[in-house]
Order: sequence, then structure tokens, then C-alpha cells
Amino acid sequence: MPLNDKRPSTSSSEEQSSDTESSERSDSMTSASDSDYSRQSFNSDYSSKHSSPASSPPKMITFDELMASARDLSNLSLAHEIIVNGQFQVEQPDLPQNSLERRVKEIVHKVFWDRLEAELNEDPPEYKHAIKLLEEIKEILVSFLSPGANRLRTLICDVLDMDLIRQQADKDAMDIHGLANYIINVMGKLCAPVRDEEVKKLKENPGNIVSMFKGIFRVLDLMKMDMVNYTIQSLRPQLQRHSVEYERAKFQSILEKTPSALDHTTEWIKESLEELMPSQSCTNDASGPAKNMKALPSPILVLNTGYLKLLNWDYEKKILPETLMTDEIRLREMKQRLDLLKSVASVLLIVYNAIGGPICGLPVLAEKLKKVTSVLLEGMHSKTFNKMEALENVTTQICSELNKSLTERNYPALPGDVQVALKGQICSITEENNPITTLIEGRTLLYFRSFLCIPNAHVHPPAIPGGLAFIKAELEVLGVLYVNIVNFNKQVYSPFYAGVLRKLLFNEASETPGEMPAPPVVTE
Repeated sequence: MPLNDKRPSTSSSEEQSSDTESSERSDSMTSASDSDYSRQSFNSDYSSKHSSPASSPPKMITFDELMASARDLSNLSLAHEIIVNGQFQVEQPDLPQNSLERRVKEIVHKVFWDRLEAELNEDPPEYKHAIKLLEEIKEILVSFLSPGANRLRTLICDVLDMDLIRQQADKDAMDIHGLANYIINVMGKLCAPVRDEEVKKLKENPGNIVSMFKGIFRVLDLMKMDMVNYTIQSLRPQLQRHSVEYERAKFQSILEKTPSALDHTTEWIKESLEELMPSQSCTNDASGPAKNMKALPSPILVLNTGYLKLLNWDYEKKILPETLMTDEIRLREMKQRLDLLKSVASVLLIVYNAIGGPICGLPVLAEKLKKVTSVLLEGMHSKTFNKMEALENVTTQICSELNKSLTERNYPALPGDVQVALKGQICSITEENNPITTLIEGRTLLYFRSFLCIPNAHVHPPAIPGGLAFIKAELEVLGVLYVNIVNFNKQVYSPFYAGVLRKLLFNEASETPGEMPAPPVVTE
């Protein structure tokens, strides 16, 4: 860690957001993710040796291999989060107030500090636990130092010379207050600027020696988090430069240890193929490959169909493809946000179709209605959320806003029967196959499909379909997030997808990716 003149900044001073960084990466990867991959087609030899489903008999996996795969997956997930999330940082766990873990932790700490206080109050004092604390503090302080900080390292080791301290303790000549003050001074040199105030409090309000050590360890814990986050900031540019190669290599390592690591991905791609080829088999039959190769969809079309399925993915019933698990949190949040926007668009479309001209061309009113609807439907994915009741409240608030706007412009207020009819139509969007929600759903999918098909869509978003104008700004933000996730995923996992597609379409063994003529493809 740099000292004095180069102290690590904390997460609060990060200048780039994750969306900006993702967009910058998309500039360089959009063309590669689509055009390069489409050139590979189904006969590409670009995939890794295990990129398609294994044709050999199931292999027994040992516990050590399973744990090694789990570690690789953990490292892959952490690296991916650092790469794509510019705001990612490590934080101290905040245990629930009445949780068992928190109570156990508090009891153990209390016992330790009480024991330390009892030892130091003995006559003569007993320094057994105090020496253990000093040893731990010394190791932490040295771990903060950069490789070139030899002078300060030597000074810390001289002052916190544990052999000398033990000799002083045996002769009751140990200046524990002096050592604590020295430690606080060193912490002031090593801490990030945001911790200066914490260190200052330790200096100004030392209290008794036990309180001093409690405060020292509390601030050291914060400094350790700062150090980890500083390291993450330092690693991020390097990881981003080699992100595709790193993630691909990590996943290949997982696949070698766990051959079944593409099972859900294979099923995901198979579903997309079956949707595009309902009357054909995904594998060869007795008639041979020639007949099945007449109208094969392009790899990009197959993958884009699969990516669109993520917008309506049922996370409670289906497991995500393994190649997308590192983005599961982002995909879940995006789906929830999109579901809310679709409900808002459905409500507003009903309102404007029912009322018509008197409320058209009023952007302030439209924004107010959108905000009211969004606020009242927030949290609609919670199991305890009553959507029908929320929609009734939405109708009440919308009618109130409409009447206010109409009377201000010398229009009559909404008649009671119109309000009742409006309430019925709005509440009906909870019904399956509702025509309004079906329309909004179809146009939303069309919009996101356009994002996948248009080059540089994150820079120049596609035109918004009719009926979605009320949520245009929000959809564009989600679309950029979505296309960034998809493009990066294609870059990393395209070799594995190519192998899976070859296996499904041509029953090609993954160990022998032989060349074959490129089949005719149906363009998007």
C-alpha cells in the first residue's frame, strides 16, 4: 500500500460507474461478439476441446475435484464482478441484530476483552493475551506496507520486537500504553484519508488500555477493507484488458474438472433451437444430415433467441445456464425492473386509450402518472405484495390526478362510470393473456431484439415501438445494460456455444471437432 504521498482512495471517490465501463467495453466487443461469431458458423474449430457436451460415459468426481471446481467458480464470479461492476467493493458483514451468529460473536469478544482487562489489572500484570494482540497487530501493519517501504517495515519490527517485548513483560517493564500509542501513530501514516478522523479519535480519546485496543482493532478492520478495495481498484484495469481470456480460461478449467458444467447451457440452447425449428429434430436422424441442413438458423439467431428468454426467466423454477450465472444478480434485477416498467406501460396505455384527447400532449401529466404508478407498484415481486390491491390504489390516484388536470383546463371531471370502467381495465392486467399486457410484452421483446441486432445499439438505441413511449428513457437504460451483458457473454463463451450447437445439430463428438462444409443458414 502506498504511504503518505500515495494513499489509497476509498470507494466513495470512484469516478466511473459500472454502466460507463460496460459501455466502453461494448464499443470494442460488439462487432466481435456478433460478426466474428457468425463467421465461425457451426463448423468452427474455435471451441475448446470440452466445449460441447461430453460423449464419454459419466465420470465420477471426487470431493477434492468438486471443491477445486467450487473455488474456480468463486474466483470466476469474483473476477467477473470486479470487471463489470465499477462500484464493486468489499464491505464488512453487517449481521442481523438478533441473529445467532451476531450473539455468539459478541459473547466471544466480550469474554476475550474481559479476560484481557482482568490480566492487566493483576498485580503484577499478566501480559499473555496482550502479547498475542501485539503480534497480530504487527502482522496486520506489515501487511499494509508496499514492497518498497523497507524503512518503515524495519522500524515497526524494531519497536514491536516480540522477543524483546516478552522479556520486558517477564520483568514487568513493558510499556503497553507507549506501544499502543506508537501503533496508533503508524496507523495514521498507513490509513486511507477517509480514516484520518477515526485515527484522530483514538489519539484524542485513548481511555483505558483495553478500550484503546478495542478501538485499534476496529479501525484496523476498516483499514483492511480499504486495502482490499484499493487492491481491487488496482487490479480492475488489468482484469478488464484480459477479461475475456481470463474468464474463458477459468470456465475451461471448471469444465475439465466437472464435465457436466454445460448441462443447463445445453438445455437452454436446445430450447431455442426447438423454438426456431419446431418441425425438425435437433440431431441427425436416419435420413442423414443433408435434409436437416436445408434451413438451419444462424448461430446468432439461436443465441439471441436464448438471450431474449432471459427477460422472462422464471428463477424459482429454472436454473440459469452455467455460462450466465456470474450475471445472475444483474439479470434478476433487470427482469424485475422490466416487469415493473411493463406494468406501468400497460396502465398508462389503458388510461390514454380510455380518456383520449383531453390528456394528450401533456408531458408533465404523463410523467406524474408514470411516477404515481411506479411508486405504488414498487416491490411487486415480493411474495407478500398484493398486486390487485395495488392496482386499485393506482386507479384511485390516477383518477385523482386526471380530475385535477381536467378541471384546471376547464374540462369536466371523469364521470363515475368511466372511473369504474377504468378501474376494471387496469385491474385486469393481472389476468393471463390480457390483450394489453400481451401487446406490451410483444413490443418489449421486439425492442430488445432490436438491441441485439443493431450494431452499437448501446450508443444509438433503436426506435421505440408504439405503446412504449411512456417508458422510453427507462427502457433505453435497461437495453444498454442488457446488450452489454449479452455482448460480453458472447465474447467469453462463444467457443463453448459453438461446440454445443455442433453437438445438438450434427451429433458431433466434442473430442473430434472435424471440419465439415458450412451449412446454409437463415439470416435474421
